[in-house]
Amino acid sequence: MSSRPSLIINRLDAERLQRLIENADDKDWPVAEALEDELLRSEVVDPEQVPKDVVSMNSRIRFTDLVRKRQLTRTLVYPHALASTEDAISILAPIGAALLGLRVGDTIDWPLPDGSVSQLYIDAILWQPEQHKQFHR
Repeated sequence: MSSRPSLIINRLDAERLQRLIENADDKDWPVAEALEDELLRSEVVDPEQVPKDVVSMNSRIRFTDLVRKRQLTRTLVYPHALASTEDAISILAPIGAALLGLRVGDTIDWPLPDGSVSQLYIDAILWQPEQHKQFHR
């Protein structure tokens, strides 16, 4: 990955994600392993310290896939919440794992399972739980 901006992750998300990674099945393991690498290089902070322009779990994000030239709006969720969240993307999907911890204005190059690379640009955070004091979602 040529573009690897710094990451900020809330402590509660980091703990939940570590448990998710530890229990990942074989089909999710490649993304779980990449997600673990991201956790290791991130700055982990208390939920109250997460800046309002950072993608956290359950954030609604507008981002642009620069390779495919399309803008998307998604809510980054844990796998169990996929069915109950409109326009959800799982943290265990390659693009979902790429988004976590980025700030508005960041670009990241992220490998996809087919061997190609996606380049994602964070346009806006439309909703973030930490800004609404919802730390236990």
